[in-house]
Amino acid sequence: MKDQAMTTYLQVQTAVKGYRNGTKLAWSITGARLAACVRIVGPVQSVRWEEGRVRQVEEWQLLIQTTAEAFPALEAHITANHPYDTPEIIATPIVTGSAGYLSWIGRKTKRIDTSS
Repeated sequence: MKDQAMTTYLQVQTAVKGYRNGTKLAWSITGARLAACVRIVGPVQSVRWEEGRVRQVEEWQLLIQTTAEAFPALEAHITANHPYDTPEIIATPIVTGSAGYLSWIGRKTKRIDTSS
């Protein structure tokens, strides 16, 4: 199971300003079956360079449970629907986890063919 988990399952993170932006993005990601689950954590404080100076902003962090297979479409979806010009999109491999949970991630990120 460890080898499969290392190459198959990911936790992706991004952050947005405002709870409403976070829930909107989480719902669109999950509704498109690009993730099994999106956790909205916050608020969190981010200190970063912005507009030529260091600023502190309140954000909501999204922790996205998905598969490596779904990542390219997930990345494109976040980029197209995120309120920031350059959103944080960081994918971390899930090295190991319970077999049942990892299997659930895989099942819930399967695309459903609605064309027939």
